[in-house]
Amino acid sequence: MRLVRNLPTPTSNTLRVLLLENSETDAELIARELQRSNLRAVMERVDSEEAFTAALQSFAPDIVLSDHSLAQFDSRAALEILRAVRPTAPFIIVTGAFTDVQTVAAVRAGAEDLILKASLGRLVPSISNALAVRRPLQALTERQIEVLKLVAQGYRTRDIASRLKLGIKTVESHRYAMMKRLRVHEVAGLVRYAIRVGLVPLEIGSRDRVSPA
Repeated sequence: MRLVRNLPTPTSNTLRVLLLENSETDAELIARELQRSNLRAVMERVDSEEAFTAALQSFAPDIVLSDHSLAQFDSRAALEILRAVRPTAPFIIVTGAFTDVQTVAAVRAGAEDLILKASLGRLVPSISNALAVRRPLQALTERQIEVLKLVAQGYRTRDIASRLKLGIKTVESHRYAMMKRLRVHEVAGLVRYAIRVGLVPLEIGSRDRVSPA
């Protein structure tokens, strides 16, 4: 685990960027791009599944940048861990090359964007857009985010209540509060938003199981 030193010392207003990257040279290029764009950010680099999982807890990133493939770990596996540990953080793949098939698979799995290392000028605008789309999540509690994920996965209210050991009316209250805070008016809107921000993969969110009852 290594903190890239040429970025600012973290403050409450500093963006915390977790970089999954096994090339120190590429990590420095990404760090310089963030610095060049005057983005207040502190970045920590990891290069293994164990270090990545630990950093999600200890570093608590606001956003994750990930190469597509490391020696024994890839972006798809990293995204699954992120969704379980820190689901509100956006995930952007920054890699050297990507096929069309890989691009479609990554987006369906919940990646916010794919940036080629040869086109790092796109990185900061992509980060800004990803954070803006997820800003409404800041109005939700951790419990409401749990409920939102289950709603988007197609679980009925009574099943959500059973899984989370809550009363049915409590789940209904959470759902009403989420709709109000996210400014959506139906369950389908909650599902679309959850898929958009990567809380659930498109493969799950597209299942024809959604029902508020």
